[in-house]
Amino acid sequence: MSRRTRTARRRPVAAAVLAAGAVLLPVVPASAASGADQDFVIEDPRITESSGLAASKRHPGVYWTHNDSDDGAYLYAVDSRTGRTVATVTMTGVGEPRDVEAISLGPDGNLYVGDIGDNLGGTWDHVWIYRLPEPAELRDQAVAATQFTVQYEDGPRDAEALMVHPKTGRVYLASKKQSGGRLYAGPGKLSAQGVNVFRPTGAEVDWVTDGAFSPDGSELVLRSYLGAKAYDWKGDGSLGEPRRLSAPLLGQSESVTYTADGTGLMYGAEGARSRVVRVDVEKRDGEGGEGKTPEGAKSPGATDSGGAGGGGEADEGDGKPSSTVGLVVVGAVVLAWLGLRKGRRGAK
Repeated sequence: MSRRTRTARRRPVAAAVLAAGAVLLPVVPASAASGADQDFVIEDPRITESSGLAASKRHPGVYWTHNDSDDGAYLYAVDSRTGRTVATVTMTGVGEPRDVEAISLGPDGNLYVGDIGDNLGGTWDHVWIYRLPEPAELRDQAVAATQFTVQYEDGPRDAEALMVHPKTGRVYLASKKQSGGRLYAGPGKLSAQGVNVFRPTGAEVDWVTDGAFSPDGSELVLRSYLGAKAYDWKGDGSLGEPRRLSAPLLGQSESVTYTADGTGLMYGAEGARSRVVRVDVEKRDGEGGEGKTPEGAKSPGATDSGGAGGGGEADEGDGKPSSTVGLVVVGAVVLAWLGLRKGRRGAK
């Protein structure tokens, strides 16, 4: 969301907590030794509004990100071992981006970039998706991108989540509304000529700021400002019942992606020197391989009580006492309220 309109469009903080429906965890350092695909800080002073994350397939431990507005047609490759930018890519062949909100890697080896934000609340009659090959070399360079014009079948929408299915290559978008948001499916193949119409799949999702498919395509994770949920992927765009995931509290939480090997989820946020925090995908009884979920099993980090609506405290048996979760939720409200007051003062 653009820094010019972010403050004006925030919803009440208490509603944010209720909408999240997730177990919130304090941010703590990764328990594993420092290395690839662990917690890191984005050190680049140019990256102050990281709004999307995508794990590189060609460069282990590297994550692609971008600012969400007022930056230009730039992508940044950040090494999770050091938090430093190892390549800056300038997209060529596209117009001036308006509000870049998401990035995803497709099975074709291309990066898909979603210029899909609408800071006017859903009034632009079209948005754009950019596609470019993931560079083979990590160096500063210009890369030609293809620009696709996108419209929604049911009218303009504000969106911050773009997901490419890792098997079919179909692109999906999720509109961002506190309630009544929708998941949209693009055509089987995007066309650079004319308009690509995205149609609602019938699945409703709330206040989505980013999303990611599991590497095997069996699950879709959607995150909001104060939580994350996982859904079994039905293949036709419909979703199973939501299951709450353990998610770190990171301020303005804007991004999520799986690690390339599927063993963890990486959560990011906006801000200077912002944190990216790993949450392991937990193995469960009867699981045959690391990081993989047998058919019919619950999602990584899910609690037993995560049904539709997803609210409430953690269950007794999930290893997190309900009183602790309650304190964390209260802390989230206070921190977010303070941030909102600060933002309002800065806007005056």
